[in-house]
Amino acid sequence: MKNRVKEKLKNGEKSVGAFVGIYSPEMVEMLGHAGFDFLVIDDEHGAFSPRDLENMIRAAECVDLVPIVRVAYDPSSIQKALDRGAKGIQVPMVNNREDAERVVQRVKFPPLGQRGANYTTRPARYGKDHGIGFLDAADDQILVIVHIETPEAVANFEEIVSVPGIDMAFIGPTDLSISMGYKEEGARHPEVQKTIAQLRERAQQQNIPLGNIAANPASVRQELENGTAFVAVVITSVMMSAFYEVVEAGIRND
Repeated sequence: MKNRVKEKLKNGEKSVGAFVGIYSPEMVEMLGHAGFDFLVIDDEHGAFSPRDLENMIRAAECVDLVPIVRVAYDPSSIQKALDRGAKGIQVPMVNNREDAERVVQRVKFPPLGQRGANYTTRPARYGKDHGIGFLDAADDQILVIVHIETPEAVANFEEIVSVPGIDMAFIGPTDLSISMGYKEEGARHPEVQKTIAQLRERAQQQNIPLGNIAANPASVRQELENGTAFVAVVITSVMMSAFYEVVEAGIRND
């Protein structure tokens, strides 16, 4: 159950991955062959059934991608993602210490949390793994990520990341900019950028890894240079950008 991305974060190393919100095991395989470190299956905004999640996770495992699920708001979504084999959980709209504590409770087995145990699921190899070895390995290896994407979460940042069991904070720049009232300029607004820069400093002070979205290769490099430990592109944005370039090249050649 070794989680390569969690180990890299512990060692101060950085990882690059991709958000995927469309069902495509083939796309997952391509990401792995391209050399990405992790995949975030977006079950908050994407259209995935539990079986879809399992197949996406299975494809990730085939190409040495660490499968992470950004869960939906249903409290059972964490349990279902973990039982499908997710090696990490990203939870949106975590605004205070109590929210963060509830996340840990749903991820960890007793006595650390309240996750229900079942040894017949695929993470336990359908019963081959069981008992304290499986339970402790899961508690140790699952990557727990909380989203910071509202002014309330920004104000409560230190108390959120101080909750035992929280491994990383991830900035949600789109929701953050909207909740701050900057719907037009979005994350480009100077006040949003200022808030993100302050979060980087506060994360360093708290010795907690920080994650963020990157729009293109240049912004991936910039985020890594700024100290962001976990950088993700959105696969549909990357694809659409490539499509635009192809169409634009065709128009220029008319």
